[in-house]
Amino acid sequence: MLIKNTIIGLFLAIILSGCSSSKSSSLYSWGDYEQTVTSFYQQDKVGLDKQIDSLNKNIQKAKAKELAIPPGLYAHLGMLYANTGRTAEAFDAFATEKALFPESTVFMDFLSRNKRIVK
Repeated sequence: MLIKNTIIGLFLAIILSGCSSSKSSSLYSWGDYEQTVTSFYQQDKVGLDKQIDSLNKNIQKAKAKELAIPPGLYAHLGMLYANTGRTAEAFDAFATEKALFPESTVFMDFLSRNKRIVK
C-alpha cells in the first residue's frame, strides 16, 4: 500500500510540475488588451484617444516580436475610431480584422454599414 501511494504521489507531482510551467505561451500577443477593453466601459477614467494609443502600441509590440494580433483587437480599435469620428480609420481596422480573421466578416460588414456604432 505504501509503494502504491508513493507511486501515485510521484505521478501526481510529475503531472502538476508540468502544468505549472513558469513560461506562459500564447498563440496571440494580448499585451494590455484586456485593460483597454475594461477602460472602454469606464470611459470616465480613460479617454477614447488613450485607448486607441494603447491598442496601437499593442499592435506595434506584437509586430516587433513577430507575434500574432489577437482576434477582436482590430475590431475594437475600429469601434474606438468610429466613436471618435475617424471613420476612414475605423473602416481600415474593420478590413484588417476581416483579413486576419475571416470568420469575423459578417460582423465587420455589419459594423461598416452601421453609421451608429454602439458606445
